[in-house]
Amino acid sequence: MTQSRTTRAFISLGSNLGDQEDNLRQARETLSRLPEVRLGSQSPVYLTEPQDVRNQPWFANQVVSLDCGPVWTAQELLRTLLEIEDRMGRVRERDKGPRIIDLDLLLFGSQCYDFPELTLPHPRLRERAFVLVPLRDIAPELVFPDGTNLSEVLDRLSFHVQGRGIFQ
Repeated sequence: MTQSRTTRAFISLGSNLGDQEDNLRQARETLSRLPEVRLGSQSPVYLTEPQDVRNQPWFANQVVSLDCGPVWTAQELLRTLLEIEDRMGRVRERDKGPRIIDLDLLLFGSQCYDFPELTLPHPRLRERAFVLVPLRDIAPELVFPDGTNLSEVLDRLSFHVQGRGIFQ
């Protein structure tokens, strides 16, 4: 894979069923085996309370970077993430309900999309400390496509980090 022709993507991994940290490990291993993809930086795993549907187990969350070769588009990567979720046993019974694995495409280079099947940057990225804190761990100087930097976005949120927990 030629370094100058890669696109850096950031993926959020989450799990709140089964062995959550092993689920994240399996997802990372699967991502690392994709053709023309190099698994880059990995944040620590954080424990976070559910945001929308509160009556469910807490999540293990992490963010990783991927260097994607020129064969990859944002749409193809999203399709692949959904296939990985399916193969790992994700069941979509209830929107935002419990899940064995959740893989969200946060950013794909500086690309912006607003389609029903894909919105980039991820539409709730700027609202979620459980994504932004691990993203800061691996890309502290990140600037969003609109020119806003990551630290500015985090400064606008009410949250705190205690040990491995992110509370928002």
